Parts: sequence; C-alpha cells; structure tokens
Amino acid sequence: MSEPRCPQGTLTLQTVPMPGDTNAGGDVFGGWVVSQMDIAAGTTAIDRAQGRCATVAIEALRFHAPVLVGDLFSVYTQITATGRTSVTMHIEAWVRRQRTSEKILVTEGDFTFVAIAESGVTRPLPPEA
Repeated sequence: MSEPRCPQGTLTLQTVPMPGDTNAGGDVFGGWVVSQMDIAAGTTAIDRAQGRCATVAIEALRFHAPVLVGDLFSVYTQITATGRTSVTMHIEAWVRRQRTSEKILVTEGDFTFVAIAESGVTRPLPPEA
C-alpha cells in the first residue's frame, strides 16, 4: 500500500466555496475551481516576474474529485520551468472536507504565464533573486 500523498508546492490561496458557487448537481462548478487555481498561479507568476503577467496556457488539467460547499479549498503552486519571458508551474487544488477533515487532491494542472510590459507586449523575466 502506498503512503498518502501530500500537497506539493507552496500554499498560495485558501478559501471556502459557498452555495452560489455550485452547479445544478450541488457540486462546486469546475470553472470556479479553475478560476481559483488561476488566481493563485497568477500570484506566483507576478512574484517571479516582478510585475504584470498573463495566462497563456493551461495544460494537463485533471479533476480528481468534486469540491463541496464548506470544504476548505487550498491551492498550492510550484514553478517547474522558466523561459525568457515565461513561467510554467504545477498547480494542485486540495480540500479539507468540513465534516471529516479528510484531505483530498481534487484538481491539478500545469499553467504557463508570460511577463507583460506596460505596453502589453511580452518582456524578459528578471534574473532570479
């Protein structure tokens, strides 16, 4: 039997979904989940790029389990690659179930951002601090 998996990366965002975030089946919308992941990833990208960034790709997005109203929803970010203008990271969304305190990986994916200059065109990333 394998050991339980732990979140990978840095805790970047935590929130609790509310009834208004649900679909007709009572689960939280997948779009809400992706939006929260993009917010967290954007925060990490902005920190690394030291300024404005834009999402250019979301790849390998996998939904493993539903998110329920009242779950503690946590997003972890981990930079996996940088290019001249881009930052790619692996994002994991976990929940702690309200009633059981069970921790579950619900969604994961790879997000890529580019650094954006004030003029709106891409710009080189600054050297890592």
